Amino acid sequence: MTRSSIPLLRSWTALGLLLWAGGARPDSGSMAASPEPSPEVIHELDRAMARLAAKVSPAVVQVQATGYHPPAAASPCEPLIVARQRSIGSGVIVDPGGYIVTNHHVVHGAQRVQVLLPGSTDAPGDDDSARRLFEATVVGSEPDLDLAVLKIDARGLPALALDSARAVHKGELVFAIGSPEGLASSITMGIVSSAARSVEGPGKAMNFIQTDAPINPGNSGGPLVNASGVLVGINAFIVSLSGGSQGLGFAIPSPMVRLAFDGIRKHGRLQVVEVGAVSQSITPILAAALGLPRNYGVIVSDVALGGAARAAGVEPGDVIVSLDGKPIDNMADLTSAHYLHPLGEPVLLVLLRGDRRLSLKIAAPEMSPPAEQLLDLASPEAGMVRRLGILGVDVTAKLHGVIPPLRVGSGVVVAARTLDATRLDTGLLPGDVIHAVNRTGVDSLAGLRQAIGAVKAGDPVAIQIERQGKFMYLSFEME
Repeated sequence: MTRSSIPLLRSWTALGLLLWAGGARPDSGSMAASPEPSPEVIHELDRAMARLAAKVSPAVVQVQATGYHPPAAASPCEPLIVARQRSIGSGVIVDPGGYIVTNHHVVHGAQRVQVLLPGSTDAPGDDDSARRLFEATVVGSEPDLDLAVLKIDARGLPALALDSARAVHKGELVFAIGSPEGLASSITMGIVSSAARSVEGPGKAMNFIQTDAPINPGNSGGPLVNASGVLVGINAFIVSLSGGSQGLGFAIPSPMVRLAFDGIRKHGRLQVVEVGAVSQSITPILAAALGLPRNYGVIVSDVALGGAARAAGVEPGDVIVSLDGKPIDNMADLTSAHYLHPLGEPVLLVLLRGDRRLSLKIAAPEMSPPAEQLLDLASPEAGMVRRLGILGVDVTAKLHGVIPPLRVGSGVVVAARTLDATRLDTGLLPGDVIHAVNRTGVDSLAGLRQAIGAVKAGDPVAIQIERQGKFMYLSFEME
């Protein structure tokens, strides 16, 4: 069986189901005795598919991300060499003003992102000259949900509405649109294999829509729509031994997409509550060893000191039954319920503690991203290092829990970049810890200013930093 024949067989299978529903039903006799399919039914199916493609395709874009990455075939034994590479994914316009949703992994690490709008027709001879290429800005990204929002300078674009109330059901016909292998505006058909499949995706464990609609590399970020053309999910990843479609595709459900889009568009990020508890999956062995009331689900393994969960009475060893009325049978259920919880309202948690069933209300605050926590600890007056264009914070005990444990217990943490040195490309990023300047150790903001003050304009500078547990040097010429 050739690769190209697989989508064709899927299409004829779906066609047979529709013909059966329309009256061309086989009886217990031979197939020759069956009624002939009505040509009107076939033509109506054909027209319905054409209308669906015409409705959805204009809102589906190709996303071209350019950045520096190791070659895909690089050997782990060879020295690390990065090369400029371009990857191609998909996206869907969700607002006529130029807002586009795609996957985080499509644009992660990109220095340049471009969006290619589809042409006005899909007729033979149509090529890239009929399409429009736009420079795109990444408005924000949520790695844990594998979602990102892009913005292009365009108005009046065709868009697909994000209907977070539209639920999918098992067996429902769905269609995937995108740029598999760079082939823009490709559409494939399948069914919903599972409306809530618990798997570990590119981000956290979540409940995904599983579909057998053929999805291949390049479909990432494109829409999954139902037979009415309603966006029900964003295609995210496949499970495959060959690298191509094996009928195991997964899409992020539209309620999660709507939540992420609204948060990123309004605030540049998704606003999530901080419950202050750490959880993990229950296994039969863990349940037997701890004498838990059930051998599946989720157990609280830790409760943060001073956190909202501890204040509400949550304890390690508690088994989570439900969150906001949603049953919690696995970590994917917990992740989805946590992200969908509305900010500003108490978290309603039902727990099992031994043979007792507890209902708790947790006044959970908004989770602060690490960068914002650093900014909260930084003083604009005391933390400014103008020659480097940064706002810094001394490494002290107050940073415990805000930054990862350091290999050197002193230095200056970069809380943010400022506009004082926009022309000076130091390479410093928020979260970097500065330990030395030109072989002079730095253990405080005062020491950093003194070391930088001794450098003259035009002199070379080498800053030793600790980034994600690794030491490295950043070099540049001082202005």
